[in-house]
Amino acid sequence: MGLAVFVVLAALEIALAVRTYTKRHENSKQREARIFVRVVQLAVVSVALIVPTGQKWRFVPVLCFLTLLLVIAVIVALAKRNIAGKPRKQAGVIASCVACVSALSVLLVPAFVFTGYSGLPTTGEYQVAETSAILVDGSRIDPFEQDGSAREVPVHFYYPAATNGHASEFPLVVFSHGAFGYYQNNTSTYMELASNGYVVVALDHPHHAFFTTDTTGQTVIVNRDFLNTALDISSQDATKLDPQEQLAIYQDWMALRTADMGFVLDELEQAGESAVLDGSWFTADNNDDEILGILGTIDYSKIGLMGHSMGGATSVQLGRERDDVTAVIDLDGTMLGEYTGVSDGKLTVNEEPYTVPVLEFVNWETYNELAKGMEEFRAEGGAYANDELMRNAADGYTVTIRDTEHMDFTDLPLLSPTLGNMLGSGERDSAETMTIVNSVVLDFFDCYLKGQGAFSVQDVY
Repeated sequence: MGLAVFVVLAALEIALAVRTYTKRHENSKQREARIFVRVVQLAVVSVALIVPTGQKWRFVPVLCFLTLLLVIAVIVALAKRNIAGKPRKQAGVIASCVACVSALSVLLVPAFVFTGYSGLPTTGEYQVAETSAILVDGSRIDPFEQDGSAREVPVHFYYPAATNGHASEFPLVVFSHGAFGYYQNNTSTYMELASNGYVVVALDHPHHAFFTTDTTGQTVIVNRDFLNTALDISSQDATKLDPQEQLAIYQDWMALRTADMGFVLDELEQAGESAVLDGSWFTADNNDDEILGILGTIDYSKIGLMGHSMGGATSVQLGRERDDVTAVIDLDGTMLGEYTGVSDGKLTVNEEPYTVPVLEFVNWETYNELAKGMEEFRAEGGAYANDELMRNAADGYTVTIRDTEHMDFTDLPLLSPTLGNMLGSGERDSAETMTIVNSVVLDFFDCYLKGQGAFSVQDVY
């Protein structure tokens, strides 16, 4: 709806500008045309307010504001219709048109790009609270910074607000976002877990995240070279890339991200044991006591890792490297850390058994492609990281959801169907998809982190 209103209003504005630009000598006619266009625009906005549509509520404030502006514009145009004046300069006509269309886009684009999504219902007994901090790793220089500054890793906590008299030792789940994602990618998942008695820590990977904030309060956006490289690799047939270069890129990405996630785990465990936030913790909101209270409720013998896309790869890799990880979930991520070398012009894969329980979500298209072509791929000497790891996993599960694409395993299509479709969203209802994802994630962690029953899951939902 918002897009249609924007297109009609912008087209009318451009048509008015073209007429004014090409027929400058007809002052009275131009004023009549301006009045006519404003009245038509007002009618379009009024119809948009009256016609029932899905999620219409999110357009109402914008449309009401536009109605007010157009009413004022019509009144002003009528008042000036008999006043003598010089024809408008052509540069002024163009500037006015650009300004009006820009203002319309600012007002209307958010209305049709974003839905006003505020989360999915949770099933747990706990109210969920949130807080955040930034961890500064003095042992590492940030490779993206030019001033030799230390690597900073923002962390965001989602946790039970009150224990309600229950035992206060909750499992810990740490989440890593995908390439140019951000920490809120899977907020509905964090909220569902926290409402059921988990402490969830979602971290940002600065310069891999679409945007985040550093200790000076500055916004840190995604690194352009990283963005371009990730887009190039994802848009090409991997078999056409140079394997050595491809391996080097994967190893570089994984080294940075696993170091970030490992550092966060170390700091959480150390602070939880010592009940002290050392110099690595930056808490701009003076929430030290709140964070220490959270850390004191965690059972550090029960740690789950999970992530989406490249964040899933990060979680899987760290699950292989650390002894304190209890279970891992990969949300539609290629397990890049499993590629270990190159042989005969092809990437080789780690064949060591994966001993940590692992749950893998795969989008519907990829699931079907792998089902059709994996045997032939293996026969030709190829190796796909996820396939090899899951075949060598002591306790592994693969799940797909019909009619899904890559971004359907995040909250993005719920927040913005437009952006979701641009980046990869299927035909399955987004709320239904994430409800399934969150339910399976909770069941998996309940089994392996809380010891509640045996885990079972469908291959296809």
